[in-house]
Amino acid sequence: MPITFRPARSRPKGVDVVARGVTRAEVAAGAAPGPSAYLAAQGFEGSVGQAVALPGDDRTTLVLVGLGDADAVDAATVRAAGAAVARAARRARRVAIEPGVLEGGLDAASVASALVEGVVLASYRYRAHKTDTAPEGIESVTLVGPTGAAVSSAVERATALAEATCWARDLVNEPGGSMTPLEVAKAVRKMARREKLKVSVMDEAAIRAAGLGGLLGVNRGSEQPPRFVTVSYTPAGTPTGSIALVGKGITFDSGGLSIKTADGMSTMKSDMGGAAAVFGAMSALAAVGATTAVTAYVPLTDNMTGGDATRPGDVLTIRGGTTVEVLNTDAEGRLILADALVMASESQPDAIVDVATLTGACMVALGNRIAGLMGRGDALLDQVETAAARTGERVWRLPLPDDMRPQLDSKIADLKNIGAGRYGGASIAGLFLREFVADGIPWAHLDIAGPAWSDDDRGEVTAGGTGFGVRLLVDLIEGFERSTAG
Repeated sequence: MPITFRPARSRPKGVDVVARGVTRAEVAAGAAPGPSAYLAAQGFEGSVGQAVALPGDDRTTLVLVGLGDADAVDAATVRAAGAAVARAARRARRVAIEPGVLEGGLDAASVASALVEGVVLASYRYRAHKTDTAPEGIESVTLVGPTGAAVSSAVERATALAEATCWARDLVNEPGGSMTPLEVAKAVRKMARREKLKVSVMDEAAIRAAGLGGLLGVNRGSEQPPRFVTVSYTPAGTPTGSIALVGKGITFDSGGLSIKTADGMSTMKSDMGGAAAVFGAMSALAAVGATTAVTAYVPLTDNMTGGDATRPGDVLTIRGGTTVEVLNTDAEGRLILADALVMASESQPDAIVDVATLTGACMVALGNRIAGLMGRGDALLDQVETAAARTGERVWRLPLPDDMRPQLDSKIADLKNIGAGRYGGASIAGLFLREFVADGIPWAHLDIAGPAWSDDDRGEVTAGGTGFGVRLLVDLIEGFERSTAG
């Protein structure tokens, strides 16, 4: 059951937990509620994301949440505070969050928004396969402090974004054997009906007729038929711009005949993290009232090792006629994205953004908490970076060096799907994708191989699929401004 949030001027009666934010300076000065000796014994210093529980009034529990340094409190700080409240109060039903948590340099609406995101995202658990179905966790949160239309609107928007992110997590966390391309398409159809979006699903015959050779080639080793899903959002009134989203939808990646190790395969239900992020973002656009028209293009297949699986050395023909020599079947995501990028380009949008769990090389470069950002058109890339900073979904810009492009030349086809060696794999993959984006269209590529999955809980992130990219994409779309590819 979703958590309900209510702004209020005062704390209601009957809450189980009262959460209050305290700064590092308050703790050091002994000004925080509770015995200083006890806080010190618990190691509580008021650092960002710390939490400690104390007996409160009227049989309530008081949870102190660290805000760090008062002059450094920002949306990320408050989001982390909300996450800390969710974890400290996970056995409670009714929670109130009082000032300090709502104090700082941010306006009340921004603080409320960050708190909601932190609480909802940190409370997430995927329980579809748990035999214990008893409800657990927070049911309602009262945000004690400023009220009014701006705060209420911020709470509604943040709730929609957080729930969209949780739905994206659900898509990834369901095992690959049951979250097949057909099941993903079914889930997206249901979402599209609810949100009044236009959706179309191409079956295998339609995919073949459309010339989507990359998708068909990757699917050859599978017993599950592929799907290609298109979802469109049209705002009320005249659109202020148009964006095409492209998501990598590999529902499970064995590596194909270039098979992965057992450890490398264990989390590969997450290889549809880009598709999940795109679908999650689409599900929230109506709720936030986005004025940009958005169409998502998402190819769906798993990458398996069946008897007719694509062999290293085979040549595939991408939509539009470009031929690709496949030298490593575990570099499959770029093959299905190529088809989708061509289709997205044909619609001539103002910009294209693709999201993909694409390369281990990006994880080597940036770790598992930061996405790689590449593309064409500095103005668009700047907008992506701004959205990343606002949402806390971090990105780092990587180069697309033209002098590396010859590594993709093939002796028997137009391109090959991997470079000449071990190095620069994230940029090589980006250069491959660039070949399929029409000239003149600004394009951003987000390699989310690292942050799409987490092995543990931290901040607002929970173990498993993270839904990384949902909030970033929606923020980008809300503030999108047309630009050029130059």
